[in-house]
Amino acid sequence: MQSIYFVTFCTWERLELNSAARQVVMEACQYFHGERYIIFAGVVMPDHVHLLIQPSLRNTGKFWTIGSILHSIKGFSARQVPMVMPHIGKLWQDGRHERLILSDRHFHSTVEYIYQNPVAAKIIKPSEAYPYVWGHSSIKNSTSVSLAFKQN
Repeated sequence: MQSIYFVTFCTWERLELNSAARQVVMEACQYFHGERYIIFAGVVMPDHVHLLIQPSLRNTGKFWTIGSILHSIKGFSARQVPMVMPHIGKLWQDGRHERLILSDRHFHSTVEYIYQNPVAAKIIKPSEAYPYVWGHSSIKNSTSVSLAFKQN
């Protein structure tokens, strides 16, 4: 089984994305879901993105890399965002922060962190829905997800 990662990437100089731009980024993240990767949970915040992601197997017998996945997401969204939000210069910072998920407990705490990020940032109240967060409801509401964690 391929590893699961918690990945964060940020906008250039913490540029704040408007609602339309966040929608573009969310759609870019979801585009290859189920094909190149599985996203268990994700959120597009005004100036960063969090993904709980598992790369899929390529036709070559190797897994998609986090680098190639993010290159696709960042590249596509960088070309599309200017159509809905004028800005000058780069859209994304180079690089990303990633952590390997090592256990069910780590997985679930990361899902909760992603879902609560808009509340913690005071973008929404706990009772409100944030339109740029997504995930499998079965994972969010499950007390136990059967995942075979394997360290590489």
